[in-house]
Amino acid sequence: MTTESSTEPAPAATRCGFVALIGAPNVGKSTLVNALVGSKVTIVSRKVQTTRALIRGIVIEDNAQIILVDTPGIFSPKRRLDRAMVSTAWSGAHDADLVCVLLDAKAGIDEEAEAILSKLATVKHPKILVLNKIDLIPREKLLALAQAANDRMKFESTFMISALSGDGVEDLRKTLAMMVPAGPFHYPEDQMSDAPMRHLAAEITREKIFRQLHQELPYQSTVETDSWTERKDKSIRIEQTIFVERESQRKIVLGKGGATIKSIGADSRKEIAEIVGVPVHLFLFVKVRENWGDDPDRYREMGLDFPKE
Repeated sequence: MTTESSTEPAPAATRCGFVALIGAPNVGKSTLVNALVGSKVTIVSRKVQTTRALIRGIVIEDNAQIILVDTPGIFSPKRRLDRAMVSTAWSGAHDADLVCVLLDAKAGIDEEAEAILSKLATVKHPKILVLNKIDLIPREKLLALAQAANDRMKFESTFMISALSGDGVEDLRKTLAMMVPAGPFHYPEDQMSDAPMRHLAAEITREKIFRQLHQELPYQSTVETDSWTERKDKSIRIEQTIFVERESQRKIVLGKGGATIKSIGADSRKEIAEIVGVPVHLFLFVKVRENWGDDPDRYREMGLDFPKE
């Protein structure tokens, strides 16, 4: 009787790390997260400032796990909520292992990008330059922009991509996988995002509100998932409240005969159901909560620190 020794190769050492995406509003961070992950994990809107908290996407590439920290766009803060979002964005950059600096190729190094590059000098982690929306400008302008940015700061690598079409995204993903530090995975492999489903469901509904009412409704609106109940037939019943600051805004969200909120609810329910893979029963309510932008509890619910002033 003979025994065979195992000839299976030893598993490759795993790598795992946090990668912060830093950039001005509307530069394409959320679209890039979704392209890298291959699944929708953050809301994408035509309106700026729709990402409020550090929602993470998780990418498995070869033997590496890349945890993407999608920070709010960095801009000049005016209101308390603005200051909280900017503070959160910079803390995300300081806490990460790597920083991806996104520039809108068409906008170039404008005033917002200039301010970000100046402040990035305080972030010690390796930085990667990502020029997004490259399909919108000629190649010679791209090369000049890449050179100008690299003259300003030391970047480990420069990538030219279109997050929307996916052009160049695979090369970026492979490089991030090689650059994150060696170590065990932080999350189970089948977990695409660590944002709780209740939070993601609220974000999806908020996206639908922006999409339908981006002209009429200002930023002072938020969505909270009040209940999430799994029923015996495996379907999920979700109740959410849309908070606005004035009665006039509540009427806008409801629409004539409740038509607008029905449409928002139908769109949101369909997308949530696609993500959870079971039927969803979604019930939306609209309430007026004056000056919610000054309520510390609301900030905690959104994963933000409440600025003292």
